[in-house]
Amino acid sequence: MNHPENCDADPFAWLDRSLQSIHKANWYRSTQTINSKAGTIAQIDGREMLNFASNNYLGLAGDRRLIVAAIAATEKYGTGSTGSRLVTGHLDLHEKLETAIADLKNVESALVFSSGYLANLGTIAAIVGQRDLVLGDAYNHSCLKKGALLSGATAIDYRHLDIADLTAQLQQHRHHYRRCLITTDSVFSMDGDLALLREIMDLAAEYECMVLVDEAHGTGVFGDRGGGLTEALGIRQELIQVGTLSKALGSLGGYVAGSAKLIDYLRNRAATWVYTTALSPADTGAAIAAIEIVKSESKLRQQLWQNVAMFRQGLQNLEISAIALDSPIMAIAVGDIPETLKMANYLKENGIFAPAIRPPTVPTPRIRITLMATHEAEQIQFLLNLLGSASRHLF
Repeated sequence: MNHPENCDADPFAWLDRSLQSIHKANWYRSTQTINSKAGTIAQIDGREMLNFASNNYLGLAGDRRLIVAAIAATEKYGTGSTGSRLVTGHLDLHEKLETAIADLKNVESALVFSSGYLANLGTIAAIVGQRDLVLGDAYNHSCLKKGALLSGATAIDYRHLDIADLTAQLQQHRHHYRRCLITTDSVFSMDGDLALLREIMDLAAEYECMVLVDEAHGTGVFGDRGGGLTEALGIRQELIQVGTLSKALGSLGGYVAGSAKLIDYLRNRAATWVYTTALSPADTGAAIAAIEIVKSESKLRQQLWQNVAMFRQGLQNLEISAIALDSPIMAIAVGDIPETLKMANYLKENGIFAPAIRPPTVPTPRIRITLMATHEAEQIQFLLNLLGSASRHLF
């Protein structure tokens, strides 16, 4: 058999070159082992550190009530659901969780997936196709972007939070396509800013578009009952709400919430639901317990927002700017990649876990700080003191 002259004898030799390129660009990332229960204190590589990197906004991932619920579900149903929901994996526990989510989101119905990523991939690919258009915010999460590509629809980004650009894209392209889907995060995970959902819904009505909003970082955090940014803004129009059980709800899995017709359709057409093993009993039980806490106890959410306010004021006092100040996610732009890594290392050396977020995850490097309801005022002040010291002495 003849081989091209430039063909490698080792078919995996390209991996070395690719890894070298990743290292050269300062994009290389590796895991950091945590061997403690989720909370404000994390045991990382043998050291106790204050955790300001977790999406555990309400502290529920370590809450005893969720642990008890997970154990009870495991004792009743076992450790695994054993199959897809359409075969052997459909438990009455899943139905209970979906009813709870629909109530939380104030919609007719909901469908639980094995992850939020799968929920977005499956939903987008099921509702649009080659004759359709997807317009997404340029800073949308990867699963929204990948879902659009997987669907085969024409996928076009509009500039981040730029309603004028979204309008221009609709004016230019909408009339060429059968259906149009507008996608956006509600709370952008790496910047912490908020989607302009009211304006998006107005445009959707004008141009006959569907809207899918990913409430991964909004569920449990925004709204009087923790229903998310859609609840906080009082949006009543029909839309598709996707989210995760793994952040403020302290469990694992994802969901889609909307009309009963939409959910019935997805049960038959969302491949990432049809062909995936159902969520485990433990995760399902924990999520049910979390939603009950979120809906009935506002004190955790109130404490979270008190912590956000304290940290926001502290940054302003230090004259340190964040990309946005509207959510428990506050991203601090330090400089280039080496400077950002220097800041992250300084924080880590002094007992703060808040790693650098770098390209290709984000267009520009930053330190991403996330606050939890369970952070104490002294812990937040300690972080502020370190940030102030670093800004004076490191650069």
